[in-house]
Amino acid sequence: MVFPASGADLAKDPLFKAADAALGGVLSSIARDEGFDGKAGQVLNVHTHGRIPARRIVVLGGGAKGDFGNPSIRDMTATVAQAANKAGTANVAFVMPSFGATREAALLQHAVEGVYLGTYKFGRYLTGEEHKKPTALKSFGLISDWAGKVKKVTVTQQKAFDAAVSRGTIVAAAINHARDLINEPADAVTPAALAADAQALAKKHKDSIKVTVLDAKKCAELGMGMFLAVGRGSDHEPRFIHITYTPPKKAKKKVCFIGKGITFDSGGYSLKPSQSMEDMKVDMSGAAAVISAMDAIATLGSPNEIHAVAACCENMVSGRAYKLGDVLTSMDGTTVEINNTDAEGRLTLGDAITYARTKIQPDEMFDFATLTGACMVALGPYTAGVMSDHESLVKSWLAVAERTGEDMWRLPLNSRLREQLKSSIADMRNTGDRFGGAITAGLFLKTFAKDTPWVHVDIAGPASLTSSRPAQPKGGTGYAVASIVEYATRGS
Repeated sequence: MVFPASGADLAKDPLFKAADAALGGVLSSIARDEGFDGKAGQVLNVHTHGRIPARRIVVLGGGAKGDFGNPSIRDMTATVAQAANKAGTANVAFVMPSFGATREAALLQHAVEGVYLGTYKFGRYLTGEEHKKPTALKSFGLISDWAGKVKKVTVTQQKAFDAAVSRGTIVAAAINHARDLINEPADAVTPAALAADAQALAKKHKDSIKVTVLDAKKCAELGMGMFLAVGRGSDHEPRFIHITYTPPKKAKKKVCFIGKGITFDSGGYSLKPSQSMEDMKVDMSGAAAVISAMDAIATLGSPNEIHAVAACCENMVSGRAYKLGDVLTSMDGTTVEINNTDAEGRLTLGDAITYARTKIQPDEMFDFATLTGACMVALGPYTAGVMSDHESLVKSWLAVAERTGEDMWRLPLNSRLREQLKSSIADMRNTGDRFGGAITAGLFLKTFAKDTPWVHVDIAGPASLTSSRPAQPKGGTGYAVASIVEYATRGS
């Protein structure tokens, strides 16, 4: 049995007190001996020696009572699930902290997510026998404590808890699917492979999902000069993916999620060094997020008409590749001088945003992209940068991100920096100066969003990790899926 304890007086914690009484005071004695006082990150592991049915009691330090938020509870259950697998434990009972039925239902969803996200592994290319063994953990029970008192759970409360478990399972599956797409080698997840993955959604959700895939010829007919230029150097033909979810009743609003889909980024003729290029299969994390989220959205249902758009291609070097000094004509007619072929994501997104704005005509649109190293310099590896000049929309989005536990921080869309994008031979160039690079990338995209309410989310940092966290393994994280699903299905 596992339960968290706050950093307050342990003797007053109802769960700790009850467990200690059942063990004849052994728990509090060992806690004193080992200096366990419930601080965040502390673990107290005690064998029960048959005094209660559970073989062991594990107490997790949770810090102050208010620290039991969405990310922390997700990390707790992830840590427990991982430890259980490592120890060969088949069954775990995790007692949830008590905050009342309303908040417990919300925390329960994140606890469920933690179990699935914490036990995720991408091991299909590992051949050793140790990698083929089934996981030891067979069941993970989540128990509502109700402040240490036995109370009758009402039908309404039980339905809320059941819905939370189901929702957590569905969201975690979508996140893990995005992780699979991101972690696959670029030769496996090509633009065509991402299109096929999207088309599989139409077969799975045939009553609510429709998928349209545009090839290079169709994109040329639409005038997507920026998108096609980026993909021109690759032997893999670009694919422009458009997924539509239609609700069973009249839609409240029309929302479009746009994902950057560079399935491999060499940097083009502004060639990346080898070390920087090594993990550039993750440059399609935005596309993986919006495509995977649509599966969860269709499963859970939404009152809104939801669109996902992904402009997918490779940025490679060849005799056909676009070059420094080229002038490209975008779908909306804006001309762009290329001064850095490694600033390709904003080019593909620019045409994708124009497509969404003119062909879908959404009430709101969001884009998700591993766009700039500058955003990582500003915010670090775990936090996404958010930019918008639509106040109510960006506040609603950030509120949703806070509920899901995905770290996001708003950056200023400072129009004075647009001066950096001026060109002497075209309407603008594709990059500005070194300083403020994340913001000038956002300003570039704003050119194509025009007056449509729009939010830009730069996920360059949290899209993949070089070292694991409890609920996030090394590699692709599936970042932004949870917030996209939450916004689409429950709104702000």
